[in-house]
Amino acid sequence: SPFVCGECGKSFTTRCTLLQHKLIHTGEKPFTCPDCRKGFRWSSHLSRHRRVHSGEKLYSCADCGQSFSLTGNLNAHHR
Repeated sequence: SPFVCGECGKSFTTRCTLLQHKLIHTGEKPFTCPDCRKGFRWSSHLSRHRRVHSGEKLYSCADCGQSFSLTGNLNAHHR
């Protein structure tokens, strides 16, 4: 792979994925929640976090119908 991380030596097939990876080493969190100012490395993590503020609950228990905003909370409910 032509794109190699100078920090850890991990290689990537695209420049974009290398740049995303480098955020792990820099600690940079370019995606910020407008509600609470919490920072995230990935836009997908910000999108998931925003459900905390919106109250949106996408995941429902098939057994009892209770809804959850995160799949992890639904999984914990099943345990």
